[in-house]
Amino acid sequence: MTRRCGKSTTLMDEEILQKAIVEQAEQDPQDQAGLIVKVEEIHFNEILKLRLEYRNILIIDHLWEFTSLAKLDLNHNVIEKIEGLDRLINLTWLNLSFNSIEKIEGLESLRKLEVLNLSNNRISVIENIDTLEKITHFFIANNLIEKLDKVLYLRKFKNLFTVNLFGNPVSKEDDYKFFIAAYFPNLVCLDYRLLDENTKNEASIKYHYVLEEMKREELPMQQADEAEQSQESKVKLHTVFVEFLNGSYLFKSMFEDDPEAETLHCVPEVAHLLQTFEHQMVEQCMQLFEIGLAEHKRRETEVSSFFSGQDKAVMDYQQKASEILENFEQEQKKRIVELKQLSDPDLLEVKINHYNDEINQLCNSLMALEFQLVSQLEDIIKKLDINISDIVGNFSETVQGIFAQCRDLEDSYNEKVQKIAVATLENVSKDKLDKDMPDDVKMLFTDKDTVMDALTTGHDNHLLKINGRETQLVTRVNAWKVALIKGIQDKELKRNRMRISDIHRYVDHLWEQLEELQYHHL
Repeated sequence: MTRRCGKSTTLMDEEILQKAIVEQAEQDPQDQAGLIVKVEEIHFNEILKLRLEYRNILIIDHLWEFTSLAKLDLNHNVIEKIEGLDRLINLTWLNLSFNSIEKIEGLESLRKLEVLNLSNNRISVIENIDTLEKITHFFIANNLIEKLDKVLYLRKFKNLFTVNLFGNPVSKEDDYKFFIAAYFPNLVCLDYRLLDENTKNEASIKYHYVLEEMKREELPMQQADEAEQSQESKVKLHTVFVEFLNGSYLFKSMFEDDPEAETLHCVPEVAHLLQTFEHQMVEQCMQLFEIGLAEHKRRETEVSSFFSGQDKAVMDYQQKASEILENFEQEQKKRIVELKQLSDPDLLEVKINHYNDEINQLCNSLMALEFQLVSQLEDIIKKLDINISDIVGNFSETVQGIFAQCRDLEDSYNEKVQKIAVATLENVSKDKLDKDMPDDVKMLFTDKDTVMDALTTGHDNHLLKINGRETQLVTRVNAWKVALIKGIQDKELKRNRMRISDIHRYVDHLWEQLEELQYHHL
């Protein structure tokens, strides 16, 4: 024990960790720690949960062996700095509430973390948790977060659905609830309360313009992130079409599980033929592999060109839509002030009718812009479909041509082996076989039907392997093309429906606002 500012603090060492594990086992026999009977049998690297609350711990230490730990409670201590957690790479739950922490740090290695509780500390900035991509619950109640815009840092976490900011200065700001609901559309709970759909709808209408602006600004970064995340899978998907064709993999697979073929290969003339056949097959496969890589580049270039064009079209559209909304909202403020000041019923009716026309014009302008974008995107998707179909079609023809040559090589090999087999059978009948020839080869060539059946079966199996690999390659590349175009079309359809819904909701809000003004003048 040490003393600090009149309070005794606990040193976090192996002794206190062992004690905590034993207490945990005694309190909860069903827990994994309940299996531990003696202190000397405790293995820190096997512990899954650890509770260290209410122990006056000042410094986090001695946790480097807890590599399997999934849940760690360090709440209600006197911890001032987040440290010593680097080795806890399997941690999914971390509770550091009710401490004296001023800065979020030291969490970079906890990439599996889902629940993070930092409530009741002295934190003023939400920062340094970029690597926690799996986080779903973030609690930072009763801290010192002051500005609403500082909370926007959390928008990058796509899995986040529960946030608690209660007790921070920020939670006392006007429109706090609507601000959070608008900027975090996927959030389910805020400050331990469900965000209902009415609140979300009202928030999205209230912050419609600023959200449009933010989406437009965030779009390039979002697209870059998506491109980076999908790059590896795209490359893998493309190159898998010619996997294991850069060598003798296909050739060797043709002769698997074929004992008669192995026996035949012991005939010197057949062994030489086989060596030549393998060399020729490998040449064809290598040619196909190189063509496949070149075709991958062509497909990748075409797809990248499409997405660049699509991104530009969407960004231009968002720019124009933002300008229309900005001009309308500037005029709207003036109109609302003017309407509130009018007392003449006739003039008021004229102005309201004019305002109603302006709303209709706004709706028509936004819809026309959306349909213009839809038409533009349909054209470039159609162009992509045509170009990709041509690339895939030409590649498939090339593939079929090369596999046809592989079949010709197999036919030629089989024909030559049959001639050698017939000659060998004749030598057997005349007892002219080489004395050094293995006994199993001699045994095979004692029965003509067995030899010819083995050759026919082997030939059929070899062709099946060649045909199967050809079918697999052509099927995959065609399936990729279909999935690519369908995925793009589905995503665009979803975007279009959401956009039209947004326009209608915003226009409905404007009409409701107009009706409310009319009601107040009655």
